[in-house]
Amino acid sequence: MGAHVAYRDLVGFGRRNMDVASEDLVADVIYQIGALQGLAAAAGTRVRYVKPHGALYNTIAHDARQARDVIQAMLAVDSSLVLVALAGSPLIGWARDAGLRTVAEAFADRGYMPDGSLVSRREKGAVLHDAEVVAARMLRLVSEGVVADVNGNDVRIQADSICVHGDSPGAVEMARAVRERLQASGVEIASFVADTAQAAG
Repeated sequence: MGAHVAYRDLVGFGRRNMDVASEDLVADVIYQIGALQGLAAAAGTRVRYVKPHGALYNTIAHDARQARDVIQAMLAVDSSLVLVALAGSPLIGWARDAGLRTVAEAFADRGYMPDGSLVSRREKGAVLHDAEVVAARMLRLVSEGVVADVNGNDVRIQADSICVHGDSPGAVEMARAVRERLQASGVEIASFVADTAQAAG
């Protein structure tokens, strides 16, 4: 179970950029993780990782100040939490330097820019919908370490996890297609939190 922390932006579903003061951002992230920890405990489980959502995810991938705020909040709550972050982003190094374990993430259903960042949702090609095309892209990512960008050129990406957005139409079909394509090609799929449990034990 992971905490999908975000800006306090209900109307924009957390997908609008916000310039939040550090004190407020740290408090918001602590609150969101803590609220989920309570629910997880009541259900007999626990929060193992944090994956920021939407605009916060994209902002802290490159914004050192807001990244530091999220890292500080995670460390204040539980230093064993894993941070899921955009593959190839500076955030991964900042979080590791602060003592957090990180998981580099690639996106099955999102378009990529030549620099490895995601295409803005306001632009054409931002969200992909064809399950078979997406599955083929993810097999190339796993086997060759590349994905095609919006111009059709290969971008090198090292990733430990693949995301399919749950609010995309056909998300379940897409996730199933990716999983089946990878497994049919001999790729072993495992949870990154299982590694955390083994390392802690």
